[in-house]
Order: sequence, then structure tokens, then C-alpha cells
Amino acid sequence: MGHQTLRDSHMVSAPHHHNQNNHRRYFSVSSPRQVYMLAPLSVSAEHFQPDVDLSWPFGKLEGLDRDDIREAAYEVFFTSCRSSPGFGGRHALAFYSSNDSADGVGTSGSGSPGSSGRGTSGVGMVANSRIKRTLGLKTLKRMPSRRASSGGSGSNPSSPNSGPGLGGGGGIGGSPGMSFTVPARSMPTRRPLTSAEIMRMQMRVTELSDNRLRKTLMRTLVGQMSRRAETVILPLELLRHLKPSEFNSSQEYHFWQRRQLKILEAGLVFHPWMPLEPRNTHAMKLKEIIRAHDGKSLDTGKNSESLRSLCNCVVALAWRGANGNPTDVCHWADGYPLNVHIYIALLQSVFDHRDETMVLEEVDELMELMKKTWMMLGITRPIHNVCFTWVLFHQFVVTGQVEPDLLCASLAMMAEVANDAKREDRETIYVKTLASVLSSIIGWSEKRLLDYHVGFSKASTVMMENLLPLVLQARKILDEDIAATIAARQEQQEDELQADVAGAPWENRVDLYIRSSVKNAFDKMIETGNISIKAVDIDRALSETLIELAQATEELAAKEKETYSSTLKKWHPVAAGVAAVTLHNCYGDILNQYLSGVCALSNEIINVLQRAGKLEKILVQMVVEESVDCEDGGKAIVREMVPYEVDSIILRLLRKWIEESLRKPKDCVQRAKDTETWNPKSKAEPFALSAVELMKLAKETVDEFFELPIGISEDLVQDLADGLERIVREYTTFVASCGTKQSYVPSLPPLTRCNRDSSFSKLWKKASCSIGAEELQQALSSEGHHPRPSTSRGTQRLYIRLNTLHYLLSHLNSLDKTLSLSPRVIPSMHKRCSRGLGSSSYFELARASMQGAIQHIAEASAYRLIFLDSSSFLYESLYIFDVVNARIKPALRILKQNLTLLGAILIDRAQPLAVKEVMKASFEAFLMVLLAGGSMRIFSRLDHEMIEEDFKSLKRVFCNSGVGLIAEEEVEKDAEVVEGVVALMGQSTEQLVEDFSTAACERSGIGVAGGGQKLPMPPTTGKWNRSDPNTILRVLCYRNDQAANAFLKRTFQLPKRR
Repeated sequence: MGHQTLRDSHMVSAPHHHNQNNHRRYFSVSSPRQVYMLAPLSVSAEHFQPDVDLSWPFGKLEGLDRDDIREAAYEVFFTSCRSSPGFGGRHALAFYSSNDSADGVGTSGSGSPGSSGRGTSGVGMVANSRIKRTLGLKTLKRMPSRRASSGGSGSNPSSPNSGPGLGGGGGIGGSPGMSFTVPARSMPTRRPLTSAEIMRMQMRVTELSDNRLRKTLMRTLVGQMSRRAETVILPLELLRHLKPSEFNSSQEYHFWQRRQLKILEAGLVFHPWMPLEPRNTHAMKLKEIIRAHDGKSLDTGKNSESLRSLCNCVVALAWRGANGNPTDVCHWADGYPLNVHIYIALLQSVFDHRDETMVLEEVDELMELMKKTWMMLGITRPIHNVCFTWVLFHQFVVTGQVEPDLLCASLAMMAEVANDAKREDRETIYVKTLASVLSSIIGWSEKRLLDYHVGFSKASTVMMENLLPLVLQARKILDEDIAATIAARQEQQEDELQADVAGAPWENRVDLYIRSSVKNAFDKMIETGNISIKAVDIDRALSETLIELAQATEELAAKEKETYSSTLKKWHPVAAGVAAVTLHNCYGDILNQYLSGVCALSNEIINVLQRAGKLEKILVQMVVEESVDCEDGGKAIVREMVPYEVDSIILRLLRKWIEESLRKPKDCVQRAKDTETWNPKSKAEPFALSAVELMKLAKETVDEFFELPIGISEDLVQDLADGLERIVREYTTFVASCGTKQSYVPSLPPLTRCNRDSSFSKLWKKASCSIGAEELQQALSSEGHHPRPSTSRGTQRLYIRLNTLHYLLSHLNSLDKTLSLSPRVIPSMHKRCSRGLGSSSYFELARASMQGAIQHIAEASAYRLIFLDSSSFLYESLYIFDVVNARIKPALRILKQNLTLLGAILIDRAQPLAVKEVMKASFEAFLMVLLAGGSMRIFSRLDHEMIEEDFKSLKRVFCNSGVGLIAEEEVEKDAEVVEGVVALMGQSTEQLVEDFSTAACERSGIGVAGGGQKLPMPPTTGKWNRSDPNTILRVLCYRNDQAANAFLKRTFQLPKRR
């Protein structure tokens, strides 16, 4: 081979197992004497799938690789089975005699152990395997077996295809009962392979290595054929008997020799069957020898001191007994984990190298032969079961998990392991091995079960169905049967999440698999969608992403129920329910993060919430359907679902939206309070600018409210209406804050009695002499024939306020209609009592408030117009000095002009009330002239007709002020009081005194005055009436009459006018 050593050739991996014929490879090792043909190499774990994450549970061996262990395993196996057919025993010689039939299939011999009754010692006609039948493994359909060897020159049953000189010749002596005679050359024939040949091919051992092993055993056991294998220190014997000349190169010999030394070091020093005492001299010496020959070959000559020292150390260490007692077997390969490494290598040979997913039909025979190694390796039946379980599971993993039969076989073996684990006589090595194997199986399995959406597709749920009972059984054994072993617990390689639920029932464990897998699948969607929730970055794109996520979550739930839940339900009664709860909570977390950044309601947010509500209903329905058969009806799992409370959130956000939307109208009212000047917006729109803006904002708010894509309940409409109503009422109060009518009415002068010799009379006479009556009348009529209205700017602004309130009232009615008649309003089951009884209006209080404000401003504007703006023409001029020279006609001309201006400023709806209030104010002013005109006015009975005529003229002004503004009947009704007072002025003084006395006594309750009883002074009420004693008294006070003067002086001692 040159520099390509056997070690190198052994490390060549075989191709994929599915294409058997096209992927067969042949490797030849040439020497001067022989050519070997090797079968395709068996596939090891790391060669088949380098990224397999199934952890090796048996620890590492320093300085030894898998090929070293495999070759050592074959040597142990061959040595242990040397007396069996095909390994050089007597039966093999008898079976492969020169008298065999031409087809090479023997008909004699007892067969190999475990195969009695099959009629052959070969493997050609193999019946169905009991082991495969028990484990549920497929039977290879090849009868007779394809495992056959070409017979020909240089082949014999003990050493097929061996070259000449390896038997009787070649200088190697034979032993009694053994023959390696080379038969005569014959035509090539096909014969069944022996178990030894199958094992050699399965373990990829070259014929050269096999022949060297056979020769060593012959040399070692000369005359000791009955010697037990467990008394042979095989690596030492190989080192003693094999020389460099038997290898292709010195480098190959050195590699081989180093492997044997490493095996001895591992079995005697690093992993001895019984712990070494501290600083054992033999162990230290052995390590020195091995280190000294790490870079050079050990001299194995007869006189080699190194070999003698090596033998002494190895023998002393291998034959150590417990507590210094002698032992009948040597211990060089039965220390853990070396023994398990070697045994695992043997067990892995049962897989067909032409199809790594299949177990050989000869597995029964091979297993029986492997039993022979148990004594040498310290293997027991329980350890074998654990190792074989691991090998089956490992093969299932490394072959790509394509053969479910291997998984089923692992499960079947796990049942045997479970029975063994309950035994009380468990050895420490067994517990340690079992814990490691189970932890490895659990670790690999749970990595996939905790994320089964990735680990298992819809087509591979059958594998999941088989893997679940395996891992649950393994965990049960680990938790229940070896939980008390601290060392076993320390070997577990589990994360905190798994450790937290260790020992939980199967249902709880499956519950964990479901929750973890579903959460991982959900997180994968988040990662794939690149969703990042930021409280300060809620935009349309993010909202759309959450809607898409809800759809994906719904699809994931459907996939979970359809694909996995039916399998998981065998171990968890509400598997789909748990998945639904997990998805519900996962999406809920994202939704809460999203809502934490929501400041105001928008269409995007509503869409997200509505989609979340739909998802929640679907997931809840899944839980309900799954929980039908549960004892508690699924209440426990339903309690895990934290409701999204979509309706409550929408309601809360909608109320917040209403509050935020009403902020603009509120700000508008506040600005109006600071800046409103009550100037009309235009001639066509004689309203305040603030009112126009306020109603515009209110309408926009209502329109946007009904544009929200949600069901609008009547309660929400009421909330919005209440908010708008509060704002409108606040604005109405602001508009009505213009003073009261009483602020414009002059105060009443003190009561006095008229006197012909008073200073007033003298003044009047003097004025009459100087300018005359006509000049005085002309002075009082200074406006001439072209009077101008006396309405002040302030009064005009009050008219704008009136217009504004009517504008608000009309738009408020429009808003009310919109709110009441909208088809989007959903009637509430429990209506609130905000609206008045029997009322369908949302703004009843605002409307009433406006009506009151309109009345208030109409009165104020009217009294301002009459008592302030027109005072100089009416109250201060009418009947000054006397009646005849100060009639009402000039004042009426001014009044008409004022009413014309009023009609020009006020809108039509505001005019009737405003004119009516002007009429009332005018009548009030006329009465005050008659009853509280001050010292400048005196009346006689003769003035009655003129006064009556003037009042009729005043009434005609309002009857004719506008078509339909004030009905004549209403004018007459309001004029009754004035006419009653005017009628008193036409009565005689005596009649007035009599009427006063009667009314005063009745009002005070003293009955009829008489017997010198003093009449009481009637109080001033301001409510003038012809039957009111105070009204009659005032008529007497302004009567220019001696009788009246005497009565007032005698009765009340009223002072004279100055």
C-alpha cells in the first residue's frame, strides 16, 4: 500500500445506502503474494451525517478513534468466538472439508450458537430472524442469501482467500486439531459466507489483519485450545507475536503497535475495571513505556527489556483482584467506558453495509456470537439491552430518520430496558450507562419535540408518533427508576426548562412539547415577518403586519389541529386546546405591545382589534371543541386564556377618541372667550365667527365618529352627544353673558307731591316767557324730519349674539337629527336616562339653555335700546314740563328707525322675539314716564286724552312693525297694564283717593280705613297695575291738583317738589 496505511483505508466512508448496486466500492491492498477485495465500507455516524446532534453518551477515550475501537472490537470478538464454526474451530474444519459439494453449501455440522436446527453452519438459507420478528424489523427479501463468497485458488473456510504459505507452510506451526491446509485449485464457485466472514466484512477488517489475528491466536494457544478467552490479554499477545515483517511497512506496523498500546493504557490505566490505588507503580511504569514509544516502535525481540517491562506491568495490572484477592480472569477490556465502546462497535455490525437502514437476517447468529464477548468485556444482559437500544436509535438518526422500523425497534428494546431498570441488583456501571444513554436519546428527541413544527413535517408524523412513546418511556425510567442516583443525575444534559418539569406526568411533558413547539413556530413567524413593536412607532404598515400575523396565526392553528393534534391527543386529551391557548397568549403579547403605543383610535387600530377578536373566537372554539370530553369541561385550560377584551379596548379607545375629538371644540370655545368681538362674519352671515367654527368642528366630529369601522352603540352616541352638549351649553353661557335688562332701567325717584308755587312751576313760566312753546317743541325735536336710528354699537352686537344663538340652535338640530337617524347606531339593551322622558333629542338641555339665553339677550337688547340708546328721545324727553309741548311723536320716529335697523341686522327667526321685547321695554318706559318721571313731569286730569292718544300711536308702531312679527292680540294683551294706568290718569282726584284707600287697606290687611286710622305706605313692587296701591299713589303724586297735594301731605307727609 505504500504510505496509504490500513488505518487510512478504514476511514473511507461508504456512499448512500439506497442505491446498492451502483454505489459499491472496492478497495485493493496489494502485496507480493495476495490481493484482497473488500466489501463496501459500513457507514459510521459522522460519515453519514456530519451535523448529527445526537450526543455520544459513553464518554471519550484518549488517543483512540472509532477505527481503533472497531479493530479492537473485531479482535475481541474473534478471540471470544475462536472455537465457533468459521473462526478456526473443529466444526469449521469438518464443515469445510475437501469433500464439500461443488456449490459450497455445507450439509453437516452443528451450526453456530443460536442457530441450531437450521441444517447449516453457513448463512445461505437463513430462516426469519427471531430478533427481527420481535423488534418488528423488515425481513430482507433475498432467499437464498446474496451473502456468498467466490470459491477458488487460495480460499479455505477458516481464512477465505488467504494466500499460500499462511497455512502449514510459512513457518507457522499448527496446533492439534486445527488445520489451515490450502485445498487444490478448482473452478470458482459460490458458497455461503460464514458468520466469521460476515463479521469481518461488516467490521471492515482486511483479510491481512484477520490472518495476523488468526496466527497470533494459534501461536498463543498452542497446546491451550481449552483456554478461556477472558484469560488472554489479547493486545499483549499481539504485540509479542506479530513482527514488523508481517506488515506492509514500518509505518503501518508502528500505527498498529501504538493502537495496541493505547488499548492497554485505556483498559488498565485510564479506565480499569477496578480503581487503581494512588501512584500505582505498574501503572506509572506502563504509562512511561507507552509515552517512550509514542514516536517509535517498541522492540518486541526475545531479549527486549522494554517488552519484558511491558509484560510485567500489563500482567500485574490485568490480574488484579478485588481487595488483593486472586482472580481467575484478566481484566484489560472490562472497564467502563472502554468495554461499552468496544461492544457498541460490535453491535453496529448488525446493520447491512449495503443498506444501512436494514438489520442483517443473520442478526440472531451474530448476537449469539457477541454474547461470547460478555465475560471479557464485563457486559451483562441489562447493559446489552441498553447498548442495543442506543445502537438502534443511533442508526435511525444517522441514516436520516427514513426508516421508522428502527425507531419502533428502539421502542421495543426500551420496554426491556424499563424492566431491567426496576431490578434492585443494578450495578453502578449499569446505572451510569443507562442514565447517559437515556439522556442522549431524550436530548435529541426533545430538541425536535420541543419544536416539532420544524422537526416533523406532515409526512413524518408517523415518526413523531413512534418517537413520543420512546422519549416518554425513557424519561419515565430516568425520573422514576434512577432518580435517586446522584451520579446519573449529574450526567443529564438538560436545560432549565426541562429540569423544571422533570418527573412530571406524561401529559405534562407532552403539554410542554406543544407549548414550546407552537411558541417557536409563532416566534418564527415574527422573525420571518420582521415584526418589531415600538411604542412610539405605530403606523399603517405595522397595523397591516399585525393583521397578516393574525391570519398566519389562524393558519398555524389549523395546521396544528390537522397535522399534529391527532397524534398528540393519544398522550394529551386537549392537545389542540393547549396549542390554541399558547397561540392565543403569544398573539396577545404582541397585541398588548402594539396597544401600549396606541394614543388615539384610528381605522388601522380598529382593523387590528377586529381581526384579533376574530382570531380569538376561532381559538376559543378550538379549545371548546377539544374540551368536550374533559372532566372539568375544559375550564382549567380556558382559564389560561387571557381575554383580548377587544370590545372593551375598542370602547375605551373610542371614549378616549371622543374625548380627544371634543378637545378642538373646547379649545374653540376658550378662544372665543378671549377673542370674540361679536362682529358679524359677513352681511350674508350675521353670526359670530366663533360659532361658525364651533359648529364646523362639531359636524366634523360627528361625521368622523360615524366613519369609524365599528358598530356604534346608542350609549356611545349618547357619550358623544353629552360631550357636545356640554361644550354648546358652555358657549351659550358665554354668549348670554351680556348683563341683564335691570341694569338699563333707571332707578325710581323719591315720591313727592306737586305744588303750584314750586320752583318747577316758576321755571316753566320763565321758560314759556323766554322761548315760547313752539321753540321748546322744536328743541325737543332737534332731529327734525330726517331722524337717524339711535341703536348703539353695543346693542347691535347684542343682535349678533341673538343671531349666533339661533345659528347654533339650527345646527344643533341638524346634529341631533344626524345622531338620531343614523342607520349605524345599534340600539342599547339598557338605555341611559340622559334624554328627557318621552324625548328623542340628544340636546334637550342645550336647546333649553339656548332658548333661555335667547330670551335673556332679547330682553337685554330691548331694554338697552329703549332705556340707554333711546333714553334722550323717550324717557328723558316725553312729557317734560307738560304734555302738550312734549308729545311722543318725535320719539316714535326714532323708534321706527331703530326697529328698521333691528330687522336689517337680525335674521328672520330672531326678529319676532326681539321686536316683542322692544315693545315690552317701550311700554315699560312709557309707564315709568307716567309713574316715575321725576320732578320734571306733572300731569292733570285734562292730559288724559293726549296721553291715551300717544299710547295708541305707540301701539300702532308695533302692530305695523312687520308682517306677522307681533300679532295685534298680543300687542293688546301686553298693553292692558299701560292702558289701565292711563285710565287712572283720567279719574278724578277724589276717586283716586278713594280707590287708593281701599286698595291700600286690602293689600295691608287692615280692612276699611276709618276712625282716624292711618293708611299704610304701599311698597314699591315695580309691577304697575291700576289696582296696585303703589301705582295709584304715584298717579296722585304726579297729579297737579290741590286735593291730591293735600291728601299726600295729610296722609304721608310727602315733601313738596323743589
